[in-house]
Amino acid sequence: MKEISLIKHGKGALGLRIFGLGPNLKPTNGLIKLQKLLDTNAFWAKNRTINDLRKCLANSDVVISLWVGEEIVGFGRALTDGIYRGVLWDIVIDQNHQGKGFGTLILNNLLSSKKIKNTKKLYLMTTNKKLFYSQFEFKEVTSQNLLIREI
Repeated sequence: MKEISLIKHGKGALGLRIFGLGPNLKPTNGLIKLQKLLDTNAFWAKNRTINDLRKCLANSDVVISLWVGEEIVGFGRALTDGIYRGVLWDIVIDQNHQGKGFGTLILNNLLSSKKIKNTKKLYLMTTNKKLFYSQFEFKEVTSQNLLIREI
């Protein structure tokens, strides 16, 4: 069985973003593999370019990746002011690895990260995983409206 590795990247995920590092700080074309993971497993993340992924990682406060051997099978990131508000983004598990506890592993590591753990209000958006996130005390809010400006 291949080794499972969870990587808690530093702010901006420099190793993944610039050098494509994976487990054990080995070059694994990690950014290209992340692009493929998102493109294959998240309809809302299709067609993200390598340059755009570099920029989003550079501006992320918390980045977690999960690997089986040298293949990335899970990912999640967060942005926060560290006290009042934070947003969880891009939590994705490869469809061939769902149901193994990997989503829970990523979410627990995001929530316990130094920058996120004391944030008073965390937001996340989901299309069809409300039941999963409710296990972590996320509640549907009907008293607010989601507004989006797209460019």
